[in-house]
Amino acid sequence: MNEPVGIRVEGVHFGYPGRPVLNGVDLRVEPGELTALVGLNGCGKSTLLRLAAGLLRPGEGRVLLDGRDLSGLSRRAAARQVALLHQSAPAVPGMTVRQLVRQGRYAARGPLGMLREGDDGVVRRALADVGVAHWADRPVDALSGGERQRVRLAMALAQDTRVLLLDEPTTYLDLHHQLDVLRTVVRLREERGLTVVMVLHDLAHAARFAERIVALREGRVAADGAPGEVVTPGFLAEVLRVAGRVGRDPEGGWPVCYPDHPLTD
Repeated sequence: MNEPVGIRVEGVHFGYPGRPVLNGVDLRVEPGELTALVGLNGCGKSTLLRLAAGLLRPGEGRVLLDGRDLSGLSRRAAARQVALLHQSAPAVPGMTVRQLVRQGRYAARGPLGMLREGDDGVVRRALADVGVAHWADRPVDALSGGERQRVRLAMALAQDTRVLLLDEPTTYLDLHHQLDVLRTVVRLREERGLTVVMVLHDLAHAARFAERIVALREGRVAADGAPGEVVTPGFLAEVLRVAGRVGRDPEGGWPVCYPDHPLTD
């Protein structure tokens, strides 16, 4: 198993014409850590993931992976270092599970390598690790939403990187499949020694499954720490703009939130 690597975000600013998104973000994700990014819509969570994946370049500041500045890498080179599971992806009619997962090998194999038939060991391991090997020859568009998300996770694993970024991996899934995906991520992180950062809207899931919660507000880091330290009534009010109470799960000890009503400015 390869050693996990860390991510450093140093003084990052990013925006679009007339719309700043990130305003001086500093963040350090330790090797092997499982971090949840939370915050209101539009606060910059997905943008930060795309910067960490090398898909965007900061206007100011830098993003380093294992001490190396991502801005010096091409997108394909970055994809050999960081795998990003986007929030959604267009359907590809007629593509099988095996064919979709093999797309994750593009960064490593290149266009000519992708023309060769057959899976390599990385694809076979990805299919097995996510538990979808027995679906390998089924059409992706015949699967349920939860099944498709597992397949997309296998595709990200097929990039064979030490960093896995997940943008709202539980969106549109029912509770059964939300828990299934998150438990799979936790298991794979431990088995593969991955550094994982995932954007989550559900604070209950973030508090239960992540070691660390980083909250963004108005393009800056508003809170950063272990769930038990960060998630408080003040956090709910300041970051998520809701009034509520916070208790503890009687068995696991993680914070449990009881939101009452939205706050107005």
